This record gives sequence, C-alpha cells and structure tokens, in this order.
Amino acid sequence: MKTPMSSDTKLAKDEEFESVDSTKYQGMIGSLLYLTASRPDIMFSVCLCARFQEAPKTSHLEAVKRIF
Repeated sequence: MKTPMSSDTKLAKDEEFESVDSTKYQGMIGSLLYLTASRPDIMFSVCLCARFQEAPKTSHLEAVKRIF
C-alpha cells in the first residue's frame, strides 16, 4: 500500500466509541509529525488523525496504530 490510509477515509467525533488517554495519543501524533520530515507519504494520514488530539476515541487510536 502506498499510503497507510486511503484518501476517502472519514474520521469523525465518534461519540459511541470509548475515549482513550489523550496524553498517549498526543505523544504518538508528535512522533509521527516528526517523521513526516523524512516520510512525506504519511503527511495526509497524520494530519487527519491530529485533528482529534483533544478527545481521541478508540477509532482514532486504531488509525494511528495503522500508520505506525
């Protein structure tokens, strides 16, 4: 797969999913943002997931794990 997430993937404020630790999620996003300097192919996916740093849900965490 060329990119870790297809461009038509829709992430939303999934209220029905469980919340996850936002500090851990923010750390994972920070690490991925650092990697985008050398891996521009993951830029779209990381920025899409970075929108949900305030209140991440399990669906967002699964998307970040897929990027890793």
